[in-house]
Amino acid sequence: MSDGPRKIIHVDMDAFYASVEQRDNPSLQGKPVAVGQGARRGVVAAASYEARAFGVRSALPSLTALRQCPELIFVPPRFEVYRAVSRQIHAIFAEFTDLIEPLALDEAYLDVTANKAGLETAWLTAKAIRARIKEETGLNASAGVSYNKFLAKLASGQRKPNGQFAIQPHEGEGFVEALPVAKFHGVGPATAAKMHALGIQTGADLKAWSLQDLQARFGKSGPWYYAIARGEDQRAVNPSRERKSSGSETTFHEDLVDPVHIEAGVLEMADDVWAWCEKTGRRGRTVTVKIKWADFQQATRSQSFPRVLESRSELHEASVGLIRSVFPPPKGIRLVGVTLSNFAPPPATLAGDIALQLESDAA
Repeated sequence: MSDGPRKIIHVDMDAFYASVEQRDNPSLQGKPVAVGQGARRGVVAAASYEARAFGVRSALPSLTALRQCPELIFVPPRFEVYRAVSRQIHAIFAEFTDLIEPLALDEAYLDVTANKAGLETAWLTAKAIRARIKEETGLNASAGVSYNKFLAKLASGQRKPNGQFAIQPHEGEGFVEALPVAKFHGVGPATAAKMHALGIQTGADLKAWSLQDLQARFGKSGPWYYAIARGEDQRAVNPSRERKSSGSETTFHEDLVDPVHIEAGVLEMADDVWAWCEKTGRRGRTVTVKIKWADFQQATRSQSFPRVLESRSELHEASVGLIRSVFPPPKGIRLVGVTLSNFAPPPATLAGDIALQLESDAA
């Protein structure tokens, strides 16, 4: 292992589910495709780039997606196929490094500092990985190359689809300074809105805040924001890391007291969480609903079950039951969230292949 900067690659498959469907059904190529159920309460699990041009994205309600793109073609998800392709991709990763940290079926961090493949640079390693994925699966991947995970993740989105981008050690701090904080991985819409309210629009604005002030405003996250504003991230690529929960939350356009609309928001967040469950194959038995009232006070309601929830409808039922425990609401509700935790071990088909994990602030 070199004593110099680490060499981290973040590989992210391009529109993974939709690309698999277009690969396997040539009649879908070049057309706007959404993986998911087109039913009234359905939700988009993934969208092709042709669909994304119309604003269709994952977690979007199916009816909204169809309004935005009337020509949208819905394809039922085939998660066993996606998992099989993911195993192919991870086998390719293993040709280049022993340090692989999966984030989901379609993305992972790779530490190639040890240079297992004997290639001259991490840039060439990323190109070789992408070429092997294309050769083996027929799918395109994008990659980000940098000296830490935070920057590699940012870099992988710079040349999508089917491209790669590198951030060198001497470029990291300047790259972050020019970037809007809303584009930072790990800064979701709710945190970005809080930062904007404080006058923090870019990495440079964030960097101007002291560690003490960031801790005062953001608590335990303060040191993290202080570090990434300087392009610093000491986290190692951890092959054994496993996600403990998956959650999603939304802030309503106005404070709500109507139970019907509040329940609709909870169901949408439950759909978002279930899309992650389907994507990763994980199942949990504890459901938590988060409530933020109009006066910014917060409350949670949680329920654990004797077995994992096996269907979207079970998650729906549990989530709605929890939110109904505060009805009629004593005051307006500005935000709701749904989190699933207490996971069962990964499916046997994936154990030993992938320690599935998805880092997201889906707020």
